Amino acid sequence: MNHIEASVAPPRTDFIDRLRVVLTVLVIVHHTAITYGASGGWFYREVADGGAPSSLLLTLLTAVNQAFFMGMFFLIAGYFTPASWRKKGTARYIGERLLRLGVPLLVFGFVLGPLSVALAGVPAGKPVLERWTEMIARGSFVIGPLWFALALLLFALAWVAWSKARGARAAAPVVSDDGVPSWRAWLLGALGVGAAALLIRQAVPVGESVLGLQLGYFASYVFLFAVGCRAAAGRWLERVTAEQAKGWGVVSLLTVPWLFVAAALAGALEGKPVNFSGGLSLPAIVYAFWEPLVAWGVIAGLLYVFRTHFNRASEQWSRWSNSAYGAFIVHAPVLVGLSVLAAGWHGPALLKFAVIGAASTVVSFWMAGWLRRAPGATRIL
Repeated sequence: MNHIEASVAPPRTDFIDRLRVVLTVLVIVHHTAITYGASGGWFYREVADGGAPSSLLLTLLTAVNQAFFMGMFFLIAGYFTPASWRKKGTARYIGERLLRLGVPLLVFGFVLGPLSVALAGVPAGKPVLERWTEMIARGSFVIGPLWFALALLLFALAWVAWSKARGARAAAPVVSDDGVPSWRAWLLGALGVGAAALLIRQAVPVGESVLGLQLGYFASYVFLFAVGCRAAAGRWLERVTAEQAKGWGVVSLLTVPWLFVAAALAGALEGKPVNFSGGLSLPAIVYAFWEPLVAWGVIAGLLYVFRTHFNRASEQWSRWSNSAYGAFIVHAPVLVGLSVLAAGWHGPALLKFAVIGAASTVVSFWMAGWLRRAPGATRIL
């Protein structure tokens, strides 16, 4: 492996900025799907019948989504971490991470999170303003989707500590000419992540949180953030080949049905309960390895398609990209509020999912753009 010292960090590419927008939209879609019948936890769930055909379809959507979308966020975040740290130095880098991640975490936890809870109680006849102000007065902290900010902050601090321990220099970034890892490395990574997830879930099953973090999913999050940091030197995210994308896409497609096979073998068709969350049952084992095998194909495909077809500047996409983080932060009360407003509309669950999901996306991005106009807001949002 050859290394050279680069005088400047490689520029951020347009296709990765576009991917951030798409992933943010998928977060809103994911939580909308849970609202209308998919399995999972969220502030407000209008459809509780998980056995309905629409619910099964939405659960498949969220299962595939869960396999890759947050992990891809961590991959992209890791990709720009080494250059950012080297450019800014340790003190400034940590200070900016605390500002950009810590402030939204606190604002959501003490203000927007309680608002989301208060809005979710409207169908049960609970007054919004009274409950919201009561929670704020009590100092209630609701982490919600901002667990991502907490996790990313911890990962960033761990990166700095690890780099300092290695004696890495906060100077010009190191660039390597080594290629994207081989199929064997991808496969070993998937098997390792699956084994680690299965082990973690013996202590902390999926659905259980520690300090607001669902550690059952963190094997892939830690791995992909670390891969992102390592990938920066060789600019791997910009070099995924058509062969890798197509090959791993096939792996993902062939892997998806095995979740249903495992459930059927465990007795789901006879009405028996199936546990994917933890333990050593067949469904739990299959699910742990299913996730990375699905994720690698989707991630590779998105990287390749967006680089080859959407790697160009666009004023509109630039505005959306600038607003993506803010939309992520505010989408919870927006989605819950719109869902509650539409509770009296007795339409099909899939139609409501589409309409409310689209409306929540538009409103969240609009609000984020509006918030960015506040003095100093662009340093955070």
